[in-house]
Amino acid sequence: MDHSTYSDDYINEILQDVKTVALVGASDNPVRPSYFVMRYMQRKGYRIIPVNPGKAGAELLGEKIYASLDDIDVPVDMVDCFRNSEAIPAIAEQAIAINAKVLWTQLGVISPEAAKVAEGAGLRVVMNRCPKIEFGRLSGEIAYMGGRSRIISSKRNKLLGKRK
Repeated sequence: MDHSTYSDDYINEILQDVKTVALVGASDNPVRPSYFVMRYMQRKGYRIIPVNPGKAGAELLGEKIYASLDDIDVPVDMVDCFRNSEAIPAIAEQAIAINAKVLWTQLGVISPEAAKVAEGAGLRVVMNRCPKIEFGRLSGEIAYMGGRSRIISSKRNKLLGKRK
């Protein structure tokens, strides 16, 4: 599979199929992307299980934090990775071991090696995407902000002119 682009149908099917997501690299800091992705996805009905060895045993947004994927005691549909690209092959192996169905890596995180291993074991793979953004884009929540164009920017559109 070409991991530089995904069809809306592929992403939408994943987001509809998964119910339980292990979020590797979860942070209890409310300004970190993993925190607000977890919070948003919980509000959309997903069970998000945080994974962070440094915070294991504590609670985050109503869920127990686990040290590793192996420690989670419920079935996991998707593993969402907030880790660097070098860490993803090992996480892919762990996702396979716990029988996850999807390996998802966040914006800027790409590992062809991990994708090959995960897909070889039957997992669907999404790389360099954020499920929060994709959910919002495909549901129409952020369409009015440019989400459908796949370009989201904080730069002011020159056609709008200056604010007075």
